[in-house]
Amino acid sequence: MPKVKLLLLAFLLAACATNPYKATNRSYRQQVKAYARSLRQTPLTPGTDSVPAPPYWAGTVNFNLRKPNMVIIHHTAQNGCPETLHTFTVTRTQVSAHYVICRDGTIYHMLNDYLRAWQAGVSKWGNITDVNSISIGIELDNNGFEPFPDAQVGSLLRLLATLKTTYHIPAANFIGHGDIAPTRKDDPSAYFPWKTLYDHGFGLWYGDTTGVIVPSGFSPLLGLRLIGYDITDSSAAALAFKRHFMSDTVKSWGDQESKILYMLYRAYQ
Repeated sequence: MPKVKLLLLAFLLAACATNPYKATNRSYRQQVKAYARSLRQTPLTPGTDSVPAPPYWAGTVNFNLRKPNMVIIHHTAQNGCPETLHTFTVTRTQVSAHYVICRDGTIYHMLNDYLRAWQAGVSKWGNITDVNSISIGIELDNNGFEPFPDAQVGSLLRLLATLKTTYHIPAANFIGHGDIAPTRKDDPSAYFPWKTLYDHGFGLWYGDTTGVIVPSGFSPLLGLRLIGYDITDSSAAALAFKRHFMSDTVKSWGDQESKILYMLYRAYQ
C-alpha cells in the first residue's frame, strides 16, 4: 500500500479514536481540583462577640471519606447512550449519574463514587430526604417501553456486585427511581427484572404467597411507609410498589398485593 494511503488511513483511525468529551473531561478535572483545594484548607473556628476563638487548630486523625449507602437504578427515557452522555455533559440539564450502562453492556463511569451526582431529584425513602447525598445513581439506556437486554443486565449485575462489596451496601438499599419519587418517576419501568437482581443479592423479594394470612389489623399504607415509600400520595406509592414487585401498572389493589406487601414488610423489619 502506498505511503500516502497508509498516512491517510492512520489519520482516519486517529480521528475516529478522538474523545468527543475532551472539553467536558477538562471541566470535570477542574471541578475536582477545586474541591480538593477546599479539602486541603485548615478548618478554622473564628471567634465572635460571645464565642471566643480557639488558641490553635486541633485536627482529628480519625476520619475517612463518606461512603454511599444506597444504589438508585434508572432508565434513561432517551434514545441511545450518545444522547444520554450528551445530556450529562451540558450544564443546562442540571442532571447526572455515576454510571451509564448501554444496551450492549458498555459501562461509562461518569462520576467518582464519592462525589454527589444530581440523579435522585426531589425524592424520599423512609426518613431520608436528601437521597443524592448517600446514593450512587445508575442509568440504563432504555426508553421505558422495552425489555432490558441480557448484556446490559449482566453488566449491571457485575457493577452492583462491585459496589455492594466495596461500600458494604445492604441488600435492601438497591431500589428504583420510581420507588423514591413515586409521584414524578416510573423508572426503571415494569420491564425491569427486579427478581433477577434479588437472586444475585440485590434488593428484597417475596416467596410463595399461597399460605400467607394477612392479619386483620394490617394497614397497607403503614406497610408501604415502613418499607420506605413516601405515602403522601398513597395511590402513587401503591402503584410504585406494584411496578417494582409485580411488574404491574394497574392501580387496583387486591388480596395478592396485600399478601406480597405483608411478606415484604416482615422482610424489611
